[in-house]
Order: sequence, then C-alpha cells, then structure tokens
Amino acid sequence: QVQLVESGGGLVQPGGALRLSCTASGVTFRNYVIWWYRQGPGKEREWVAWITSDGTSTYYAAAVKGRFTISRDNAKNTVYLQMNSLKPGDTAVYYCNVHVRVTYWGQGTQVTVSS
Repeated sequence: QVQLVESGGGLVQPGGALRLSCTASGVTFRNYVIWWYRQGPGKEREWVAWITSDGTSTYYAAAVKGRFTISRDNAKNTVYLQMNSLKPGDTAVYYCNVHVRVTYWGQGTQVTVSS
C-alpha cells in the first residue's frame, strides 16, 4: 500500500522560509515522478512543483519559480520543498502525490504565512 506523509509546515512571517518533506512507503520510490500541490483557503488545488524520478529535472509553477526548490533523496524515499521568501499568498495546505496506476496523496501539511 502506497503511503505519503508530508511534514514541515507551520507558521512563518512574510519573507521567511520553510522546508517541507514528503516521505513515501509501499512504492519503489526512485522510479516515480513526485509532485507538490497546494490548496489555499477558498481556492482550488494547484500544482507547485514536480521532480523527475532521478532528480535531474525540476519544474515550477510561475507563482513560486525562483523562490521554491524541489529536491529528492531516493535513499531516504523523501522529496523536499524548500520554500524561501514566503508570501501571505503561499498560505495553503501542501500535498505531495505520486501516480502509481492511480494517484496517491498525502494528508497534507499546513503552511501559514502571516505577520
């Protein structure tokens, strides 16, 4: 059974930074693309970033490009999202997902950017 667990969220002031983690089990992690999504209050879920299975290529939504960095450690079955220069508009629940015949989602981790 595939399971994803996100962690690292919290309350941070504008301009601050957080690093999120997504740890997977029940899947040969190194074989799969991993996505980060987020859902802000009253908004639809949107993709934030994704990383190829070997970590050599990364892609970002325009809203976060230049501020967020996605990376992975396949030995630890973990993908990270380093978030810098955070803005109030980044406030959301952040989710990771993996598609293994079907799409699996973690439970999410709350990020709140507020002074």
